[in-house]
Order: sequence, then C-alpha cells, then structure tokens
Amino acid sequence: MAVREKSMETLRGSFLMVLAMAAFALEDMFIKKVAQELPVGQILVLFGLGGMVIFAAVARAQGQRLWHPGFCTRPLVVRSLAEVTGRLCFTLAIALTPLSSASAILQATPLVVAGGAVVFFGEKVGWRRWLAITLGFVGVLMILRPGASGFEIYSLFAVIGTLGFAGRDLATRAAPKSMTNLQLGLFGFAMLVIAGIMALAWSGGAVWPSGRAWLYLGLTTGIGVIAYNALTGAMRHGEISVVAPFRYTRLVFAMALGILVFGERPDSWTLLGSAVIVASGFFTLIRSSRR
Repeated sequence: MAVREKSMETLRGSFLMVLAMAAFALEDMFIKKVAQELPVGQILVLFGLGGMVIFAAVARAQGQRLWHPGFCTRPLVVRSLAEVTGRLCFTLAIALTPLSSASAILQATPLVVAGGAVVFFGEKVGWRRWLAITLGFVGVLMILRPGASGFEIYSLFAVIGTLGFAGRDLATRAAPKSMTNLQLGLFGFAMLVIAGIMALAWSGGAVWPSGRAWLYLGLTTGIGVIAYNALTGAMRHGEISVVAPFRYTRLVFAMALGILVFGERPDSWTLLGSAVIVASGFFTLIRSSRR
C-alpha cells in the first residue's frame, strides 16, 4: 500500500508539473509582449503585486493566515534569494533573447534539481544518470555556443535564471510541511516585487502602461498564479528525480509559441542542443522509474 501511495503521489506531482509548464510558457509569451512597452523591473513589480493580491485573497477566503513563521526559516530565506535571482534573470532573458532559446536553456533546471536532490536530500543517482546530467549541460553549451559567432551574451541571463529556479525548487521541497501552497505563492510573488524594485532602481524608466499592456499584465498575472501554484504542488509531491524531468514539456510549448506568435526560427544548433537536453532528461526519468 505504501508503494502504491507513493506512486500516486509521484503521478500527481508529474501531472501538476506538466500543467505548470504549459502555464509558464503562456506567461513568458505575455511577458515578452509587454516588455516591448514596459521595462523589465516595472513588469516584475506589477506582476508580483497582482499575484500577491490573488494569493492573499484566496488564502483569506480559505481561512489561512497570510503570515507563517516558516517565512523566517533558512529554507525560505534560500528560496527567496533563489526566487529573486531566477525571476529577474530569466525575465531579462525572455525580453532580450528569442523565447525558444531562453526556454531551451531553462530545460537544464531538472538536471540541476536532480543533482541537488542527491546533495541535499540523499536521493540515489547512479553513474548512468550522472552521465545523462552531464550530457544535458553539453546540450546547454550547444545552444549557447560560447566563443562562436552565434553566441548571444544575453543568453547568460537564462543560465543564471536556471540556477535560481533550481535553487527555488529544492528549497520548496525543504519548506515546512505546515506551510500551504497559497502561503508559499504569496511569499514567492512578494519576491517578484523585490526583484522588480531592484531592477528599476538600476535602470529606471517606469512608464504608465497602455490599455494593451494592462491586458497583457492581467493575463500574465492570472496565468502566473496557476503556474506557480501547480509548480509548488508538483515539487511537494512524489520523488523529485521523477517529477522534475516533466519540466521539459515547457520547451515544446515555448517553441510552438515562439514560432506561431513571434515568428522565431530556431537554428539547427538550438534544436540539436534542445534534443540533447530533453533526451538526457527522459533517460533520467526512465532510470528513476526502473529503480
């Protein structure tokens, strides 16, 4: 019975991860659109405030406290720093580089999470999965192509964002079990506001949004709340090394949106590197299932 319950928890976590990735791809699309009118810092501030309002309202409606003592624990402090780093850098990446390439680099997140699960949670990973993790990072280098003529310096924002998101996911796993997804979501969106204020303090240039920008911001906020809640639930159910590889579905959604909405045409190196990353992730998933 215990094995069956664990399997069901892992299945639930995997479903929530796919849902989160579809929603995040849509969120990225609207952020890229609104970034044509507003600075990145202002987008993060407005997006974060909108998410905080929604999470706070739902939490209060369910009788949950908006403040939890767990906010002051070490895992949540680490989660906050990782959240600010990941959100700020990845938002810059999708604003300054093609959505398809930024999302492809982000697919290395599960590999970082799988390695972190070994270090911090004692999960067992054999040499074959370590090899798959290494090949995944080779795929990232194929997309970046440092030193080549096609190298895009702003793509490094996506790399730093990937490390930030991996740290956030691992810290979410270590968060006190008494904290609800709504409380974690409220806290996470508060970090977006902080990240946005930091960016605005550096760049300045805030403007009053147009009607179209407000529409995009509203859609970004609503979809972002769904994505964030689903991701938090995914990282709190089942085995991390099994659930995490389902993040690769985001690449499919992002590339489709990049081609259909922005007219992007990923080059052969980007497609090949993406294939290597996804293949290594699915190999990790298969090895986890067999174990």
